[in-house]
Amino acid sequence: MDADRPVVLALDVERASVFDVYDELLVPLCFQGYADDLATRLADVRDGELLVVACGTGVDTRVLADALPSSVTITATDLVPGMVARAQQRGASRSVTWDVADALHLPYDDASFDVVVCQFGAQFFSAKADAFAEAARVLRPGGRVELAVWDQISLNDFGATVASAMRALFPDDPPAFLERMPYSYHDPDVIVADLVAGGFVAPTTIQRVGHRARAASPEAVATAFCGGTPLRDQLQAGGPDRLGRAIDWAARALADRFGHADLSGRTAALVATAVKG
Repeated sequence: MDADRPVVLALDVERASVFDVYDELLVPLCFQGYADDLATRLADVRDGELLVVACGTGVDTRVLADALPSSVTITATDLVPGMVARAQQRGASRSVTWDVADALHLPYDDASFDVVVCQFGAQFFSAKADAFAEAARVLRPGGRVELAVWDQISLNDFGATVASAMRALFPDDPPAFLERMPYSYHDPDVIVADLVAGGFVAPTTIQRVGHRARAASPEAVATAFCGGTPLRDQLQAGGPDRLGRAIDWAARALADRFGHADLSGRTAALVATAVKG
């Protein structure tokens, strides 16, 4: 998929699963460009075993299946069965092993893989250094991890706008998933310390990488964030009408800031390569 192609709203969010909304709207909006970058960073991998941790609905895995030679075997995992089911449903251009697995307790033998990929999953790990230690355990000597996490929310325009809209709409009990989880792990010093504690050599740099997120309408962006993330659960827990109200309110806030059509906003991530010590 072209990372610059605008995201268009073409599903009924009230009936669609969170995994469908995530895959159809949030992935092209926020994740596709970084998946394409990942394939570039792994262009030197010509054989061996590769593990994708926290694969979500499989965008990184699909891109890598296209980009890497068939001599590289790919295993992709996620803790959430619904994510893995959606990824399997979408499939890939060649054979991939899909597993439901916890990043803190990977079901693989020591020294089983040559590369571990973790794109936008580490911020959700309850014990990040422990998860990195698991990645190091399953890596062969000299193996590497490719890591990406979101930078602070203020540098991610659409996410910041939706989060602000939620605070304005629900001032007494704002659903704070966006601030507390996906954009919460953005201190380079902390990331390096966690990697080192997990058994990796400190990366020479953590690179800040930016892309433009594009959408045809503010409704598409609002639906992606409100209906395709755990923010949806927080909203629906407060009543059956809150999801629709939140999408409408967020769409208005997005339209005020970015316009009513052909929206474009910054995304920002921290990207690192670390080698097993």
